[in-house]
Amino acid sequence: MLNHTMTKRKTLTIAFFGIALGLCIGTMLKNYRALEIVKRCSHRPTNLKTPEEIIGLRDEDTIQNSQRNLVFVGVMTAKSFLEGRARAVYDTWGKEVPGRIAFFSSEGSYSEDLPVVGLKNVDDRYPPQKKSFMMLYYMYEHYIDRFEWFIRADDDVYMEPDKLERFLRSIDSSKPQFIGQAGKGNSEEFGLLSLEFDENFCMGGPGVILSSETLRRVAPHIPNCIKNLYSTHEDVEVGRCVQKFAGIPCTWNYEMQYILRHNSSGRNAYTGKLKRKEIHNAITLHPIKQAPLMYRLHSYVQGLKAEEMRQESLLLHRDIKRMATYLEVPDESTYMVPSVSPESDTSKRHFQDHNILGISPELNKFVPGSTEDLLDWSFIARSLYSLSSANPKQKIDSAMREGLEDVITEVMENINNYSRQRGRVIEFRELLYGYHRLDALHGQDLILDLLLIYKKYRGKKMTVPVRRHLYVQRAFTGIFVKEVDEDFYNVTLHQSLLGSLLQNGMARLSSHFTMPSGLLPPTEDKIVFVLPIAGRLGTFERFLRTYERVCIRGEQHCDLLVVIFGSPEELGEHMQLMHDLHARHVYQQVNWIQRSAPFSRGVALDVAARSSYIRQEDIILFIDVDMVFEVETLQRVRMHTQKGKQVYLPIVFSQYDPQRRGSGSEGYEDSRPPRIDDENGYFRQFGFGICAIYKSDILDEEINGFDKDITGWGLEDVKFLDKIVRVGTRQRGFLANTAELSSDYNEAAEQWRRLSVFRAPDPTLVHIYHDISCDTQLEAPQYNMCLGTKANSLGSTRLMEQLFHSSPDNVQFAAEFNRQKQQQQQQQQQQQQQPQQAR
Repeated sequence: MLNHTMTKRKTLTIAFFGIALGLCIGTMLKNYRALEIVKRCSHRPTNLKTPEEIIGLRDEDTIQNSQRNLVFVGVMTAKSFLEGRARAVYDTWGKEVPGRIAFFSSEGSYSEDLPVVGLKNVDDRYPPQKKSFMMLYYMYEHYIDRFEWFIRADDDVYMEPDKLERFLRSIDSSKPQFIGQAGKGNSEEFGLLSLEFDENFCMGGPGVILSSETLRRVAPHIPNCIKNLYSTHEDVEVGRCVQKFAGIPCTWNYEMQYILRHNSSGRNAYTGKLKRKEIHNAITLHPIKQAPLMYRLHSYVQGLKAEEMRQESLLLHRDIKRMATYLEVPDESTYMVPSVSPESDTSKRHFQDHNILGISPELNKFVPGSTEDLLDWSFIARSLYSLSSANPKQKIDSAMREGLEDVITEVMENINNYSRQRGRVIEFRELLYGYHRLDALHGQDLILDLLLIYKKYRGKKMTVPVRRHLYVQRAFTGIFVKEVDEDFYNVTLHQSLLGSLLQNGMARLSSHFTMPSGLLPPTEDKIVFVLPIAGRLGTFERFLRTYERVCIRGEQHCDLLVVIFGSPEELGEHMQLMHDLHARHVYQQVNWIQRSAPFSRGVALDVAARSSYIRQEDIILFIDVDMVFEVETLQRVRMHTQKGKQVYLPIVFSQYDPQRRGSGSEGYEDSRPPRIDDENGYFRQFGFGICAIYKSDILDEEINGFDKDITGWGLEDVKFLDKIVRVGTRQRGFLANTAELSSDYNEAAEQWRRLSVFRAPDPTLVHIYHDISCDTQLEAPQYNMCLGTKANSLGSTRLMEQLFHSSPDNVQFAAEFNRQKQQQQQQQQQQQQQPQQAR
């Protein structure tokens, strides 16, 4: 009994001490948690901001006295998207809203420079019914009397604030309004949303607009709406709540699908071409799933605004010019020139002269003084026919095609501006033909013949095809001049000379001595010339002289790798030239690879690219033995070749046959640079044999060097370009600066190559003329390409015309050919008329 009593007391004592110890530990943990909360609050004082301070709203800002109290935009987001989507919204259209904006996230969300509201007792779970309703209640509780309109938006929507302001100011906000893109659910959800036949909801993605009166009626009943949810779609539940307590449905309006635009492409929405009607006309665009796409779209919209401002400035210049004419103000008056006082010197024309910019659009702005001053018109059909080009018939390039599309789109939008009031719409179908010219002083002139479809849907309905001529002048705006006090050209030249001397001096020292890396200047990437050759000793000797003058004596940090075809007996003199060059410059790399197989340019370039003579970080310049070049050529190669990003394919200048020009010379001398003009040669736009690319890029698994199954002349460069284009169009599976993908995925995808091709004429890179002999044993595509190159190199169009007309036999043949053709046409017409007369 005594032992039992002692055991019971011992148990009670242990329990007492356990309870006391637990209370002490709990008190300590509570105090520690309180300290941590205080510590966090001391680090983030912005959490203590009032609702007005969060959005920068002052007490004196009211609907009556402030233009920035029109609308409050609430953007629903999540903690993980604050530094991605939310920041993109705030950096782009968010700061331009004609009111205020705030980002609503889960409890505890915070950002130092974004107006973030962490909703109490709300998390980031999806679907966000509670977050959406509590955001509306927060708006009502703190801002209901401070704004006319309230917008519920997602963090993947783009808004155009200017269009939004014009739209909202045209509607009465004192009445209950519930504006959005109306929906009743898709086919899979039909009957599952608990909507009556006459009920709808505003789709949340493109944005939902509520007037202050609507929010005032609905907000007090939000707790009741949250307790009675019939679906998982928060926009459906918001619409049901508004219908029940405000008594209004979402706007039934066909135009809302274009004003508040939803693209059903998902994550691929707005990743392609932005120059589309839906983007130009919409107020909101949804969804923009990647933060960089938001910045891209905003940049495009800002460009459209800049175009509108330039057009408005032109209209103002024209108004000033017109009023000056009415007021009989002379053209030379200084009061007509902006920012110029009457006492200033007016001997020079101002770059904003109203006498130039104020001329009304017309095709006779430019008055030629003689026939030589006449502006040539180019004819536009399926091809472009131009007198100024060596090839009169050309494919319409992408820039011209895009410009024509812009003109036609803008004109059709202007024509259909009042289509709703007039009960008709006019659609563009086809450009039949047109004329185009460029006036350097005034702008671009266009005459276009358009096939249109006239549709009348009010009164007597009709659909009629019509043709109309369109006369357009895309006027140039003023020239903006920036004056600087310092002669930047001479300063830059002086600095570049000093830098070149320093770099070359250090390079020479480092080749003989070991120097600390901190003393060495950053060296440019090495250019390795890859030259395939078979025979052609004299041309090879000329190439080596050019290489020695430009690259070695000019100290341009280059190597030479020659892939030479032929037997040892045939190559004795070639090898001696390379040995002599190496002996004169023992510290320069002059290497060669000898092959006894039949000549194949593709094999030569592929073998050179894979050789150990070239490092991964070197630039490979594939070149022909007929080329001459200068230091500027190498500067352009380094400037336009970018590792993992860009390949440089220069457009070389190809000489015509000097004998046909009557010059009597071989066309090139080392002491005199080739003459660059239309009579001496042409820029070979369809040649891709000269190419600069990093070795690390050419050995990409999808490029993998050159095709080695091509023998003889040509075609290897075309197939190589096809590979580069294929790699260039490879889609990345990521976009940087977004919080939606893991960092590991982004880092791996960053290593993918997307090579773009850069092409530009290089007047310092000249192909010296030589006789071309096309082997009939070549494959048909190679043989045709060889004949085309041979024909293009004969001479200029003017020379060919002179040679043709200088022969009476040619003129007589052409006259006889045209006479026979005319007789055949007349006979065909007579044969067609006889059956008609018989009837």
